[in-house]
Order: sequence, then C-alpha cells, then structure tokens
Amino acid sequence: MRGTTVTLILLLLGASSSGCTGLFGTDGSEEVAGPLDVPVWDVGDWWLYTFSTPDYYDDSARLVIANTDEENGDAYMLAISSEAEALRHAVLNHNPFLGRITKDNLSPYENGNQQNVLVFPLLEGETWSFTLFSIEWTALVSSVTDEAIISATNSDGSRLDYVYDAEVKLFSNFIWTDPNGVEQLRMKISNHGSGHTGEVHFVRGGDLFNGIWEDQGNDIEIRDSFLVSDHPTEGEWDDMIYFLDADSGSGSSISFTLRDHTSASILADFWGPGASEWGTLGTIPYPSGEYTMTATFTGSSTFLKVRISAGIAQSWTI
Repeated sequence: MRGTTVTLILLLLGASSSGCTGLFGTDGSEEVAGPLDVPVWDVGDWWLYTFSTPDYYDDSARLVIANTDEENGDAYMLAISSEAEALRHAVLNHNPFLGRITKDNLSPYENGNQQNVLVFPLLEGETWSFTLFSIEWTALVSSVTDEAIISATNSDGSRLDYVYDAEVKLFSNFIWTDPNGVEQLRMKISNHGSGHTGEVHFVRGGDLFNGIWEDQGNDIEIRDSFLVSDHPTEGEWDDMIYFLDADSGSGSSISFTLRDHTSASILADFWGPGASEWGTLGTIPYPSGEYTMTATFTGSSTFLKVRISAGIAQSWTI
C-alpha cells in the first residue's frame, strides 16, 4: 500500500512540473498543455501556404527546408519548390519567412538582422519586442494549448495576429492588419509534411522600383529613374525581376519602356484600347547603373502597376 501511495504522489508531481505535456483529453488522448518548445526541422520538411494581399491576387507556395547548415549550423534555409514562385516572392516581398530561419526561435531575417517573431518556449502571458515589415511590434502570448495564440501591436494601430501550431511546427495562420483595418498579408496553412524531393529555390531580393498610375488623363507622360548598385554584402545581383499589371480601357492606351544608362531599351510593352495584362513576371539582365522608366498614357481609363527588384538566386537538390 505504501509503495502504491508513493508512486501516485510521484505521478502527480510529475504532471504538475514545468514544461509537462502529459495532460489527457476526455477521449484519453494526450494533449499539449504548454509551454511549447522549439521544434526541430529536417531537410525536406514542407509547408503549403496560401498568401493573400490587397494589391495582388492570392497565390500558393510550398516552403521547403533546403538545408540545416546556415549561419555555421545555427539556422535553416527555407526555400520554395517552384523557381517562378521564388522569383514572385522576391519581387512582391510579402513573405518574410523565407531564407535563413534561426534554430533557436525560428526567427526570420530582415535587413540582415534576425527578428524574434516567436520566442521559445512559448508561455502564456509572455511578451517581447521585434521588428517586421520595418515596423516595431510588441508581442503577447494570450493562450497556449497545442497552439500558441499570439498578437503583436504597434502604437499606430497596426496589428499582427498569428498562431503557432505544435503539430504543424510553424504557423497555422499569420495576419498583418494596417492602422486602417486593411489586411496587408494573410498566410494560411493548406497542408504540410516531410520528405519533399527535387529542386528548391530561394531568391534574395532587393527592392528597386515600385510605381502605380491610375486614370492619368489624356496624353500624359511619366518619367522616373532609379540607380542599381551591388548587394551590400553579396556583390553583384544575378538578375532584375519585374512584375506588372496593366489595364487600358476603351479608347485608351499605355506604352511602357525601361532603358539603361546607355539609353538602350531593355523592357518595352504597349497596351491598346481594351487590352489588359495581369501578374506578368519576368527577368532582365543586370548591369549596374541608372535606369529610366517612361510610361505614356492616352485616354482617361488606364491603370499600370510596376515593381522591379534585384535578385540573387540559389538552388538546392534534395
């Protein structure tokens, strides 16, 4: 009898100790009660996310662990299974969770510095600060079960709401809302798994140009220029990446030209009355120097959006 009592006491003490995950649900299955510890990722682990933004149509990307040896073994490399999607994410720049991800807190890098979007172990009531999308945030863990529900706020009214899922080993969703209540980014998990094989890609992007023109009026010409220099630490970029949307209404037209410092045309297009083009993605050669963009609008119903980034591409076969 004494031995049975001691055993029961030890079991109760073990269940109440810090970090225990041994509580049971009503169906007898084991539930995670927190804190949640940092997971271990392996090469080939993957997550399929849908990305939604107000400016671009929804797209999906499969994120894959390409290697586990970044930063002298202290970080993972999170890449994309599609080269086109890697280019798209580099120029649209709406996914901060690509490239190097630290092993201690699954922290992405922004402007060369790791940002602790998560701080493990995840404990209810914990707070910390970080920077993401060039905004300073204060995070709070409001609840921990088998998920950690986290909100981060800025004094201007911006907000991040995200859920770390222990079974997914990453976010089940991640939402960035601006001060006006507009969702600037929504990431939602569609599927996840392990053992991905094949080529995966990552393109380190650098923003160069971003322009939007709508209903400019009759016979308007817009000129703008930008200077392209090497990456501050990696040297020359591999390519420049462009992404454009264009819509020319009835009786309207748009012409677009990008020239280098020698006045050679390296990108040109024309949209006549009623013509449109959405989500066009491409690359152009990268010589350093100054570039001049010219857009000419006729008619009153026109829309043109152009984004240009520089990129350094990496690929792995796993």
